Amino acid sequence: MMRWDAFGHDRFLGKILDEWILDGQEFVHTKLPKLIVIACIAFFLNKILTIITSRMVRVAEQHSAGPGRLAEVRTLASVLRATGLAIIGLIAGLQFLDALGFNLSPLLASAGVAGVAIGLAAQNIVKDMFNGILILLEGQFNVGDTVRLAGLAGTVEAMTLRKTTVRDGDGTLYIIPNSQITTVANQSVGFSVATINVSVDFSANPDEVSKLLLAIAMDVRNDKNYKAAFLQDPQVLGVDSVKGSQMIFPVIFKTRATEQYGPMREFQRRVRFALEQHHMLPGDPNRIFNTFTAEDRDGAPGGAPVRSKPEPEPPPARDPTTLKPQETNPFTGESG
Repeated sequence: MMRWDAFGHDRFLGKILDEWILDGQEFVHTKLPKLIVIACIAFFLNKILTIITSRMVRVAEQHSAGPGRLAEVRTLASVLRATGLAIIGLIAGLQFLDALGFNLSPLLASAGVAGVAIGLAAQNIVKDMFNGILILLEGQFNVGDTVRLAGLAGTVEAMTLRKTTVRDGDGTLYIIPNSQITTVANQSVGFSVATINVSVDFSANPDEVSKLLLAIAMDVRNDKNYKAAFLQDPQVLGVDSVKGSQMIFPVIFKTRATEQYGPMREFQRRVRFALEQHHMLPGDPNRIFNTFTAEDRDGAPGGAPVRSKPEPEPPPARDPTTLKPQETNPFTGESG
């Protein structure tokens, strides 16, 4: 090979060129195959990770998962893919640097110190992400569920690995870090049980009240607007307690999850008209009864007890020690 005078074999630049040629030959002979193998392994690991995450989404779609659950699976799949790619890229990059002859000891030591510092500064974020992964894996709640988290109740609108967004009934939007979610109360799983305490006056016949409430509850149960919400027939437990002049009758509805509110409102509306139709008074803990005779009962409409306002209590006796002494005017002789 012809060279210029400056690049002759015995010249300075020529020696440098010879060393470069030797280094290039060594790189192609020993290091380049390693780099190719590392790149191929990273490529195949990336493909395997993509197949696994895509398979997760397809399985969720084939099992007809709800939109909330499907969104969670997609979120988890994307997070796993991003995390896996970061790990594969980091390991492949270190292997590339090592194959090129870089000393990785100072780099790894610096990365370790930086990792400890970042971990201490961002430990809450790490807790949020770990707790978010557990929530997604265990399926504790889904998007659209009615839940109570960290003392806050509402509907889950969105969730990520770091936070969960909950919308309250009055429209307030709460953003809850996942690390603060220690107990989950999910009201959208399985069924809901609603207990309605109906208060009726003490003068009513308890057996008749129980039959009336059961008939009203069954009418609501068989109503076409609410029939699909019930999982079983309502139950009337009888007199649960007596408070003053009122009797408490618990009525239990077992419905589909979060579908109890409509039947409850309709039942209470019908109870109001039924009590009036059957001449029954609602319970009132402040209502007072007077004693009466049989003639008074017969004279009362419908045989109901006679009620009157309570007599005013007499004023309390004055303490004689607080009374002023009688004083006499020494000039007129009149008492003051």
